[in-house]
Amino acid sequence: MTMHMSVLASGSTGNAIYIETEEHSFLVDAGLSGKQMEGLFEKIGRSADRLSGILVTHEHSDHIKGLGVLARRYKLPIYANEKTWNAMEPLIGNVQTDQKFIFPMETVKSFGGLDIESFGVSHDAAEPMFYVFHQDGKKLVLMTDTGYVSDRMKGIIKGADTYVFESNHDVGMLRMGRYPWSVKRRILSDVGHVSNEDAAVAMSEVFSDNTKRIYLSHLSKDNNMKDLARMSVTQTLESCGVRVGDTFDLYDTDASIPTELYKIV
Repeated sequence: MTMHMSVLASGSTGNAIYIETEEHSFLVDAGLSGKQMEGLFEKIGRSADRLSGILVTHEHSDHIKGLGVLARRYKLPIYANEKTWNAMEPLIGNVQTDQKFIFPMETVKSFGGLDIESFGVSHDAAEPMFYVFHQDGKKLVLMTDTGYVSDRMKGIIKGADTYVFESNHDVGMLRMGRYPWSVKRRILSDVGHVSNEDAAVAMSEVFSDNTKRIYLSHLSKDNNMKDLARMSVTQTLESCGVRVGDTFDLYDTDASIPTELYKIV
């Protein structure tokens, strides 16, 4: 049994991640328009009509913009916790009752040989949560949109083979940038987004010999750059005694270009 994944899009303007096994395929979030989402699927040689369902992390528009369109067009089940459903229902248009499924936080749902575990994060949404995918001893962690990484979260995500990990902003760029102070304060808060350095410190505490890839994700369009994120994360990891390239490598994600369909090994 194998598990593949692609970060279809990641950033301030929209987020979506595709995961497939031999039996099932899921989309985590649909934060771009329906047309854009279909274009991203084409780029990795897949189609939304084969999805087993869409898992939602939280109700912010960069995670649900195309959700209603895709669900209606392809008759797809949507999974989210109850508070997220209440928050996003007015935003996604009419969805049939038989397409709505509750996925409570801190639980596991099984789809054949694939177990999907939900866990809470710290973000200014109704009840934000992300997911860990388990199959045949392989572990894929998706975690963006959190203001900090708690010890509880570290315990859940520790020792994954692959991470999609938030590396949202450079603190200096954010402080000097054009955002109003209220927005800067929100991003820097415990319910905002993780900086490059804070992400790296958390990575140093959860990676293991099994870890092969860490995708730096949800980079701010205005307050980060790919090269800067990679350099900052690498330097901070090395200051924590972790050398990038020894057991794992860092990979970029993009707001409009999917990553290659990667087999998790």
